[in-house]
Amino acid sequence: MLHLLYILAFTILAFIAVGNLIRNLIMFSFDRERTYPTNSSPMNNQDNYGYYSSKKRFVPHPELLDSAGNLIKEPLLVMRSINVEDARQHLDALYEASPGHKRENSDEA
Repeated sequence: MLHLLYILAFTILAFIAVGNLIRNLIMFSFDRERTYPTNSSPMNNQDNYGYYSSKKRFVPHPELLDSAGNLIKEPLLVMRSINVEDARQHLDALYEASPGHKRENSDEA
């Protein structure tokens, strides 16, 4: 009998957890669409009633803007694939050019 009580309790807890998960995902999607005012000073907040401002302005992250302040519409990271030998040559060249690298002289040995 006690086993059935445990199964029933954990089943109810599982349903509550899944329900909270779904509700949180829905609330996060609504919060993502909401825009917040950029001026958070109390003096500038007379016409804006907290987060529920009638003015909807999109403020992009500074890394998404070019030097003129325009929104960048091209990919920020472009990777090209190289083969293993090219990568090894680049790494060897970096290692040999590093200031702490001691060059071995094969002529003096």
